[in-house]
Amino acid sequence: MSSDRYRTVVRRYRVRHQQIVVLVLALSAALILGVGFILGRQAAFSGISIDPQRYREQGAALQAARAEEDNLGRQLGVLVARHEVDRAALELVRQELAGQKEQIAGLEEGIRFYRSLMAPGEIAQGFSLREIELVAREEPRRYGFRIVAQQEARKHRPLQGELYAEVSGQQAGAPRSYPLAELSADLESTILPLRFRYFQSIEGDLVLPEGFEPRAVSVVATLSAPSKAEAREQYPWRVQEKFTHAGK
Repeated sequence: MSSDRYRTVVRRYRVRHQQIVVLVLALSAALILGVGFILGRQAAFSGISIDPQRYREQGAALQAARAEEDNLGRQLGVLVARHEVDRAALELVRQELAGQKEQIAGLEEGIRFYRSLMAPGEIAQGFSLREIELVAREEPRRYGFRIVAQQEARKHRPLQGELYAEVSGQQAGAPRSYPLAELSADLESTILPLRFRYFQSIEGDLVLPEGFEPRAVSVVATLSAPSKAEAREQYPWRVQEKFTHAGK
């Protein structure tokens, strides 16, 4: 019995001894690995002449610089957006000023026109024609036109008469003329009636036939009352950007 008890104690002692040895070896290995990592890192830093503390400071500075870059990028985006808004607002103001200037110029032009009718000597005495106005439309070979008959007098009496206009040019190498009424659906007849005290505007759109090249527009206006008179003009085919405000 005493011999068996002794063997049991010896076995238990050996097992605990082995566990302690394994634990010590594991701790030693971990310590060696940790010391090796630290020494290796220091050796790496020293090999490239970088102080670890300075390296950490530079890393923190890099993060701060990146954060500042992001902040500046956001501020730049805001400034760009504001600039676009300001530029759009400035363009609107410029367009509005240009429109107002154009409107003022048109009003001044209209005032001059009406003044010329009322003030003797501003235009030809008595009954006359203003130069025809031609404006290109978006549709090819389509043009807007305006013919104005007017009178300058001290006493503006109602006038009655009629007007005829035709467009002359070349077609297929030969001279050709078209009455204005044949080219325009806005005119009801070839002979247009006149009835006005100060002026009368005849306007609409015309479409040129294919192959026809216009050269001039001839206008003949005759008065029958209160007295007979005639105004005859031939105008070159000249297209302008827009109609004037006079005679509207």
